[in-house]
Amino acid sequence: MFVPGSPPCEPRPAVSPCSAPSALLLTTAACTSGDDEGPDSSSGAPPSGTSTSPGAATDTGKGGGPSGAASVPLTAPELERAALTTEDLTGFQVSTGKSALAASGQPTADRSSCQPLADAMGDEPDGRARHTVNRGLGSIDDLGLAISASLSSYSETDATKLMDGLEAALAACGGGFEARLDGRGASYREVKTAPLTVRGGDETVGWTTVATGEHGASPVHLVVVRKGATVARFMAFDLAGREPPRVPGAVADKQPAKVARVLAG
Repeated sequence: MFVPGSPPCEPRPAVSPCSAPSALLLTTAACTSGDDEGPDSSSGAPPSGTSTSPGAATDTGKGGGPSGAASVPLTAPELERAALTTEDLTGFQVSTGKSALAASGQPTADRSSCQPLADAMGDEPDGRARHTVNRGLGSIDDLGLAISASLSSYSETDATKLMDGLEAALAACGGGFEARLDGRGASYREVKTAPLTVRGGDETVGWTTVATGEHGASPVHLVVVRKGATVARFMAFDLAGREPPRVPGAVADKQPAKVARVLAG
C-alpha cells in the first residue's frame, strides 16, 4: 500500500488503494502510473504486478494441465489471467503495478508465531509462493473503500500449510504484534477472527486488526482464500475513516470462480 513519499496516483473516479494511510506502510497495494489494467504484452519483461520467487521453474504458460486440476500450481501467466479486473467486478476499479517508492518484500513480525499474519500484508507473501500478482481495488460506489489484493501459486501442500499457519497465528496473536519492513515499523492490535464464507473456496481465514503507524491508526479487514494450490489475499481499509472496513463477499466470491475458469483452460 502507500508509503510516505510515494508519488500520487493518476486521478481516478474512486479512491485508489495507493493512497492508503501510512499506518499501513507495511503493505503494498497496486498503483498504476496510467490507465492500463493488464500486463504490457508488447514487452518481454514480466508485468509490474507480478513477482516470481527465486528458484521457481521457468513458466511454460500452462500449469493447470488439461484436466484443470486445482492441485496443480498456476504459472505466472496463468495468475495474470486469473487476477480480477474491472470487468469482473461491479462498482470497483482495478489497477496493476505499484509505486516505485513503495516498500517491497516480506514484513518481519516481532514474534515468529505471528509471522503468518505479517506475511499476508506484504507483496511477497512468503518464501513458499512460486509466483504472485498484486492488484489494487478502489470502490466507485463506496468512496473511501480500498482493497489490496494478491494471488499466489503454491504446491497444494504448502497452500494448505499456509492456511493452517494463519489459524495458529490468530490463536496466538490476539493481543497484537509488531512488524518491520525496509526499516519502517507498525503495530497491529486487536487481532480478531472475522469469518467470511467465500463461494468456491476450499478454505477461508478472515480477521480484523487495527494498524498503527507514525500518522495514526486504521482498522483493516483481511481475508485469505485457498482454491487448491492457489491462494488469494484481500485486505480492506477505508480511507474516509467512517467505519470498520470489510472485504465485500461479492468481491471475494469472484476470485475462486475465475481461478477455476483458468484451470479449466
